[in-house]
Amino acid sequence: MTHDRYLKNLQVPASPVDVILDTDTFNETDDQFALSYLLRSEEKLHVQGICAAPFLNELSISPQDGMEKSYCEILKLLRLAGREDLNSRVYRGSPCYMQDEQTPVPSPAADFMVQKASLYSPENPLYIVAIGAITNVASALLIAPEIKENVVIVWLGGHGHHMPRNDEFNLVQDIAAARIVFGCGAPVVQLPCVGVVDRFSSSRYELEHWLRGKNALSDYLLETIIAAAESYAAGKPWTRVIWDVTAIGWLLNDGNRFMESELRPSPIPEYNSTWSFDAARHPIRYVSQIHRDALFEDLFQKLTR
Repeated sequence: MTHDRYLKNLQVPASPVDVILDTDTFNETDDQFALSYLLRSEEKLHVQGICAAPFLNELSISPQDGMEKSYCEILKLLRLAGREDLNSRVYRGSPCYMQDEQTPVPSPAADFMVQKASLYSPENPLYIVAIGAITNVASALLIAPEIKENVVIVWLGGHGHHMPRNDEFNLVQDIAAARIVFGCGAPVVQLPCVGVVDRFSSSRYELEHWLRGKNALSDYLLETIIAAAESYAAGKPWTRVIWDVTAIGWLLNDGNRFMESELRPSPIPEYNSTWSFDAARHPIRYVSQIHRDALFEDLFQKLTR
C-alpha cells in the first residue's frame, strides 16, 4: 500500500462500505446500542458479519462464557431488529485471550475475518469495527499478516493518550492483542474511552423521552440500559456513557458532523497499563472530540424510525 493510500484509508469513507462488527455484546448495554445503530445505518454500512468477542467480568465465568453469551445476545438483537436474515453471518470468537504476541487464538470469527478480508484491497478496504477485547482481530492478523493491506480497523479501546493510567476494560483484557493491532501497520482508527468518548452520555429521562414505546428494539435497549444503571445508582441521579455507538458513528462522520480527529503516531500499550509513544511509528487516526448532541440525534432517529 502506498503512503498516500494508507492516509486516505484513515479518512472517513465517502461512499458505502462493507463492515464486520466484533463485539462483546452481553458485556454492557452500549454494545447493543452500537449493533442496533449499525443495523439501522444500512444506507451506508453493509454488514458482512458480526463476531462475538470474549469478555470476563461479573457477567461471565470465563472469557469463553462471555463470548458465548455475546453470541446469543447478537442473535437476540437481530430478532428484535427484524434482521434474522443475518443469523448465518454471526460467528463465535476466541474462547480465551492471547497468551503472547506470536500465537493466534483460533476461532470461527478469526477465520472468517481472514477469508473475508482476502477479497478486498487497499483501494476497496473492509472495515472491521471492534468494540471489545480485540483478540479476534489480532488473531486474524497473525494468521494472515497480509490482510493488513485490505482492512481498516476501527477500535473503541484504551483511554486518552493524556491519561496517566491506561487501564481501560477492552484494552486490559488482552494487552497482547492491542499491541499486535497497534504495531502491525494496518490503518487503525482509535476512539479513546476516558478523556474523549466519555462525553457521549445520556440520562434516564432523555433515553425514556426518545426511545420508549417506539418499537420492540428501542424498548429493549431502553429497559436494558435502565436496569444496568439502576443496579448501582437506584434512587440517585445518573448518566450512562453509551461508549460503543461512537465507533459506528465514525464511519458516518462525513463533514466531521459527529466527531473530530487527528493523525498521531501509533501508541504502544504497555503491560503496566500505561501508554508509550514513539514519534517514528506509523500514523493512526485518533478521535479527539465527540459532538455529543449531533450523534445522539442521529442515533435516536434511526432507532425509532
